[in-house]
Amino acid sequence: MNKIIEGLKGGIIVSCQALENEPLHSSYIMSRMAYAAKEGGAIGIRANSYEDIAYIKKTVDLPILGIVKRDYEDSEIYITPTMTEVDELVKAKADIIALDATNRIRPNNISLEEFIKEIRSKYDDLLLMADVSTFEEGITAWRLGFDIVSTTLSGYTSYTEKLDGPDFKLIKELSENIDRPVIAEGRIWTREDSAKAINMGAFAVVVGTAVTRPREITERFVKALSSL
Repeated sequence: MNKIIEGLKGGIIVSCQALENEPLHSSYIMSRMAYAAKEGGAIGIRANSYEDIAYIKKTVDLPILGIVKRDYEDSEIYITPTMTEVDELVKAKADIIALDATNRIRPNNISLEEFIKEIRSKYDDLLLMADVSTFEEGITAWRLGFDIVSTTLSGYTSYTEKLDGPDFKLIKELSENIDRPVIAEGRIWTREDSAKAINMGAFAVVVGTAVTRPREITERFVKALSSL
């Protein structure tokens, strides 16, 4: 197994992201988030955009799972949708590149298989992580040669159930049926969630909103009180 991937085993990866419409949108702020996460024991950082990744890499020496979120008019896919975003992540020196590996139509009507072939023909040594939403998509990603499969998009596609918490069933099924590391990601809110994900077979766990998005964290507390 690749040493970078091996170093993630059993640990917490913290997603440090803030979009343009969020109060903490700033490459500097994300770099400080990453630094705080490292001090807390994180073994990796998931980050969005060339600018944030470049800034974070100057601040911490943890592996970066890089993405670029970008909207295209002809596709619902927005996580590293095209080679343009892959090129940006290579330039930023992301250690692992994550991309949407759902069965939805990609920009320019390119299939996932065609996209992977294009990436591998240009960058044959990249570590690639598949963000999937279903078991079938995870199996397809495994067969296409992704190095890691992540449950990131379960509940975020039109054809998957909107759960309040993690998709433990998907984590378990993928962990039992593919010989690639399966990373648990998506609505992991508590320490108990992360421990259960590992017990279900997850190789590592990504925690994002529960750590790095104070607006959403506050909203959950407010909602809890408003229901009293």
